[in-house]
Amino acid sequence: MSLLKRFGRRLAVVSAIAASACAAAPAAAPPAASPALWKLADEDTTIYLFGTIHLLPKETKWRSPAFDQVAAGSDTLVVETVIDEANPAATVGELMKLAVSPGLPPLVERVPADKRDALVTAVAKSGIPAQIYDRLETWAVAFMLLSVQFQGLGLDSASGVENVLKKQFKEGGKPIDQLETNAEQLGFFDRLSEETQRNFLVSVLDDPAAMKDQFGGMLDAWARGDVKAIGDSFNRDLAKAPELKDALLVKRNANWAKWLKGRLDQPGTVLVAVGAGHLAGDQSVQAMLEKQGVKVTRVQ
Repeated sequence: MSLLKRFGRRLAVVSAIAASACAAAPAAAPPAASPALWKLADEDTTIYLFGTIHLLPKETKWRSPAFDQVAAGSDTLVVETVIDEANPAATVGELMKLAVSPGLPPLVERVPADKRDALVTAVAKSGIPAQIYDRLETWAVAFMLLSVQFQGLGLDSASGVENVLKKQFKEGGKPIDQLETNAEQLGFFDRLSEETQRNFLVSVLDDPAAMKDQFGGMLDAWARGDVKAIGDSFNRDLAKAPELKDALLVKRNANWAKWLKGRLDQPGTVLVAVGAGHLAGDQSVQAMLEKQGVKVTRVQ
C-alpha cells in the first residue's frame, strides 16, 4: 500500500476539531438520546444548528423524531469541512503541503522523556515508518496518531454524525456545503506555536483508559443534550492551552457566527452540523450570534 493511501485511510477518519478536542471512545448512547438543536430564522430563512460528535461507536443511537423532521425538511446540509472518504487524496495532499518541513528534530526529541515509550508504541501501531514522522511538523504527527487511538477504542467514521447526514443528503439529491476548506482547517493547526503543538502531541499520548472514560462522559452529556456539561468539559480540557482554544474554537466560532448571520440573507432551510464543543460555553457560536443581535432559540 502506498504511503499516500496509508495516510489517506487514517486521515479520512479524522475531522479536525473533534480530533483535537475529543480523543476517546465509550459505551453506546441511551435509546432516548436527544442532542441539543437550535434555530435562528427570519422571514424567509431558517437555520438549524446541531452539535455533533464526528466519530461514534457503531449502533450509537442519537436521532430523535424532532431531529429527523428537521433533517428531512432542510434544503442544504453545512458541515465544518467536507472530506471525501472514498478518495481522500486531495485532503492528504493539503496536509502534506503544510506538514512536511526540512530540518526538524527527530520526533522522539519533541516529547518529554516519560512520554517517549508511549510515542514509540503509537508510531508502531500506526504502520507508518518512524522516519516519515520525523519529517512532519509536530501538529501533523498528533493529528495522524489520533487515528491510532480511534482505531483502538472502537470509533467508526461511518457512524459519525456528519457522515450519516452527508449520506442522507446525498441520497436525497440535496447540496452539502462547508464552512471551511480542508486547507483552511488544517491551517489552524499549522499556525500553532511549536510549544502548543508539542503539548497537543503529548495529550494524544494520554492513557487510553482515561481517554475512554473522559469521552464516555462527553458522549453521555451530548446524548442527553446537556450543553453545560459539554462546555465545562471543553473549558477544563483547554484551560491550560489558551492558544489551542483561541485557534480551534474561539476564532472559528467567530467566523462561523459571521457566516450564519450573512446566510440569513438567502432564503431556504439549512441544517448546520458542527462539533458539539463549538455550541457550548460562553464563547459558543450562539453566544457570538446573540452579541450580533441574532436571536437563537433552542428547539431540542
